Amino acid sequence: MTNPSLLILAGDGIGPEVMEQVKRVITWYGDKRDLKFDVSEDLVGGAAYDKHGVPLHDDTMARAQEVDAVLLGAVGGPAYDDLDFSVKPERGLLRLRKEMDLFANLRPAQCFDALADFSSLKQELVAGLDIMIVRELTSGVYFGEPRGIHMEDNLRVGVNTQRYTEAEIERGARAAFELAMKRDKKLCSMEKANVMESGILWRDVVTEVSADYPEVELSHMYADNGAMQLVRAPKQFDVIYTDNLFGDILSDCAAMLTGSLGMLPSASLGLPMANGRPKAMYEPVHGSAPDITGQGKANPIACILSFAMALRYSFDEGAEADRLEAAIEKVLADGARTGDLMGPEGGTPISTVEMGDVILAALDASL
Repeated sequence: MTNPSLLILAGDGIGPEVMEQVKRVITWYGDKRDLKFDVSEDLVGGAAYDKHGVPLHDDTMARAQEVDAVLLGAVGGPAYDDLDFSVKPERGLLRLRKEMDLFANLRPAQCFDALADFSSLKQELVAGLDIMIVRELTSGVYFGEPRGIHMEDNLRVGVNTQRYTEAEIERGARAAFELAMKRDKKLCSMEKANVMESGILWRDVVTEVSADYPEVELSHMYADNGAMQLVRAPKQFDVIYTDNLFGDILSDCAAMLTGSLGMLPSASLGLPMANGRPKAMYEPVHGSAPDITGQGKANPIACILSFAMALRYSFDEGAEADRLEAAIEKVLADGARTGDLMGPEGGTPISTVEMGDVILAALDASL
């Protein structure tokens, strides 16, 4: 029986630093739980541009299509700000999402008890928070045509097209309903049906799909109201399903409810492959953080939690994902903090590697 395969694309900035700690966790699972992976590595983003002149080489794209899952660190940085739009580091990430057809982006916003007072909201509003946002990832305004900048009556005009087919809305909706079935069986669909035809179609299709999931309580909400409700009473939500643009905004809003972007993972899932596993890419929500790159200050937890999502959604190892998440919860409860998690009481933050050390120790203690 062959081992499941992982392609690691550490990327730019703090990406390689946090990914080193993920690789230590992967090694731990092979050594201590006999859960082994065939791991390969390649370049993406600015690192790929530096070597190949493009943010994602065709060979890397082909490898990503073949493996069971991709783990990505972060892309981008100031050194690439002046590049042509077509070769900016982020284009490599968008190409992976589009060509792998990763249409369902899962963005959990979970507030660990030990960090409940790190949120800008009152502790009672976020303690125990556990939301899953499902963002449609491969269509909508980010990919619609026509697009571009052109001259019209001697003025520059920027055009982006919001476009959805009912099939694109439906497959994402089914992913969201399936997740809701495994959680609290509540799904809120967010769009702008009051002013956008694509929103009207979105609401209609999600309502039609809901007939196949009678156990799930479906509600609809305009996305602007959804943003307000996320900061007013976030625990009213369980699973949120929304489009590419609104999902980008709402998931970042929900992310900050937890207190730090350094804590949040994500998964992007596509259609099943021949072995039954969905095509998948896992990545932390945080960016490349060039201001702390190479200083040992980066928080690796979001990237490690992204691997936990891979265990759960790509490899049917839910119990091992629970083990890893519990280990992280324990080290936080014990007071381990990287710089981004330091509260007003101060203290001495631990380094990226030291956070990896205590997580591995907690995993050892779980055996």
